[in-house]
Amino acid sequence: MLNRLLPLNSLEQINTISDPRRLEILRQLMVKPSTVSQIGRHLNEFPAAVRYHIKKLEAAELVELSEVRGSPGFTEKYYSAKADALLIQRTILPSTDNKSIIFMGSHDLALERIIQQYCDLHPEIKIFNFPVGSLDGLIALRQGTAHLAGCHLLDAETQQYNQPYVKHIFPDQNTQLVTLANRVQGLLFAAGNPTGISGLEDISRGDVRFVNRNPGSGTRIWLDKRLAKSGINSRNINGYTKELNSHTAVAQEIKIGCADLGIGLIAAGVIQGLESIPLFEEQYDLVISVGKMENRDIMAVMDHLSTAQSRKMIGNFPGYDARNTGASLDV
Repeated sequence: MLNRLLPLNSLEQINTISDPRRLEILRQLMVKPSTVSQIGRHLNEFPAAVRYHIKKLEAAELVELSEVRGSPGFTEKYYSAKADALLIQRTILPSTDNKSIIFMGSHDLALERIIQQYCDLHPEIKIFNFPVGSLDGLIALRQGTAHLAGCHLLDAETQQYNQPYVKHIFPDQNTQLVTLANRVQGLLFAAGNPTGISGLEDISRGDVRFVNRNPGSGTRIWLDKRLAKSGINSRNINGYTKELNSHTAVAQEIKIGCADLGIGLIAAGVIQGLESIPLFEEQYDLVISVGKMENRDIMAVMDHLSTAQSRKMIGNFPGYDARNTGASLDV
């Protein structure tokens, strides 16, 4: 049976489970349905107190009445949690804050530089950049915990980047994709190629230490699909479970000698003095929901992306192509 994961975005829900007794009741009900009396015995609480907390959890839509068992002169009510696990993801900003922009998505070197340039020009604007991976960035945008997301996800069926994924995650919301750049990823390894890397098949060599990207990142999704197509078992890859959240971190791990091989942006490798073998070119898009387009600060950042200065800077990164930078598509 598929486990149910419930994201919590409501302050009411978060406040409800801030009481440790309610949180413990909720955890017990995630294991199995229970009565007020059963919960009371487990927690050494009076039934009246447990009933009070159950009502609070019901009001927050975290608990529900799942079964009523009756016998002559006696009725038992069983309660259960509405989910098998909860995800709390909320961004806390200063009070009356309206000058902060939250970006979550795939890591990109040029985007980091653009954000820094914009913040230097507009110190009153705070832009928080969280490289959480393409899928998690889109989910954060969907949940309202991010203003912008960035992704480079190839749909195998249509051979389109990003649009099919955005349509799937936002079936009921209008969004816009704005292209940051086309960029090349490849195999990254130390200068001089000391381990004799010649292609992706070397990833499963016993004498090669690999460093991976985090699940949900576009790079990791590409790799897993390629491994499946090539018949390479991930269990045969030394370092497959060693996961880092950015291209820079992968390149640095190889630079300091803690890994021999990784997959990442050619530009990240060049910056760290590594050599590389190109694997694929991809399209990196920024995603914004139509509702966020009313935010002038966000749109000013998007306009800055399309300036000649930004396009030139993006094109100067090794493996980057700015020919489509600023192109937009309504989804």
